[in-house]
Amino acid sequence: MKVISKQKNSHMCLICGMDNKAGVRGQFYNMEDGSVGGLFTFRSEHQSYPGRVHGGMLATMIDELAGRVLWVDSPDKIAVTMDINVKYHKPVPYDVPLKGRGVFTKRLSRAYTAYCMISDMDGNLLADGEAKYLIMPAEKITDATLDEELDVYIPDEIKEIEF
Repeated sequence: MKVISKQKNSHMCLICGMDNKAGVRGQFYNMEDGSVGGLFTFRSEHQSYPGRVHGGMLATMIDELAGRVLWVDSPDKIAVTMDINVKYHKPVPYDVPLKGRGVFTKRLSRAYTAYCMISDMDGNLLADGEAKYLIMPAEKITDATLDEELDVYIPDEIKEIEF
């Protein structure tokens, strides 16, 4: 699927923060069909059992993908998680490139629901889930603005992600 544009990263977010030493440093893209795509690799710091990514990290990635769906067409808005359900399909090794995708399943003026999935580069489903979000004014969530927090742009040559 064609990448339309790349989303910005933050400094300290666990998933997209480029300055967070324990972070995943995931990269996220606006896709041609209105979904969000992500490319990332979990590391040994994200371990549960030896050689396996902690399930909480997978849930956190699904949460990140669901939150970023909003930014595909509304990059000036912010939302908070109200509910999230995750299903784990296969053990996930670390140090292996992975991809994720998030799509709207329901959209209202102040809330939305998104379905998200994590798969390996061969397309094998590893985890998926659905999250419900409440869209809120940024000042009710944080003292920082989106421009202050999401101001890290990492250029790359990604033009397509196969889902």
